Amino acid sequence: MFGKFFSALFVICSLLVVQGCSVNRATATLAPGADLDRIRNVYVVKEAGDDNSIDELMKTQLTRMGYTATNGPELPLPYKADAVLTYVDRWMWDITMYMLELTVHVRNPETNASLAVGNSYHTSLSRKSPVEMVEEVLNNIFKNPKPAGASQ
Repeated sequence: MFGKFFSALFVICSLLVVQGCSVNRATATLAPGADLDRIRNVYVVKEAGDDNSIDELMKTQLTRMGYTATNGPELPLPYKADAVLTYVDRWMWDITMYMLELTVHVRNPETNASLAVGNSYHTSLSRKSPVEMVEEVLNNIFKNPKPAGASQ
């Protein structure tokens, strides 16, 4: 009787511990006064040291979403686009390398001011592929952004 009780208790505690290791967060925030509806042409700035071609993944996803997208190195202002995307990708090792976090900034092409920010964060147990994380962040930014100050 006590053996079954302790076995069940052990299983429940183990599940709670494992659940605590799984983090899944995706957000997007729109800057006050920003209007992303006018954006048609986007330039994606390749992050220095990006060996995973995240800029190419973002260009492909933006094209799927109906935008004209180009990518390349950081250029002097102003950009010949309606918006400029910059990003930071963080990677982690857990048996294999995986993208832990992706943060994307939509910027004004003339002033470099932030118009919107999106973030996707997935730990090992809830990990997504880089393609899925890019899709998640860009969809959140361009389809479901929250006004700055609104609760996520």
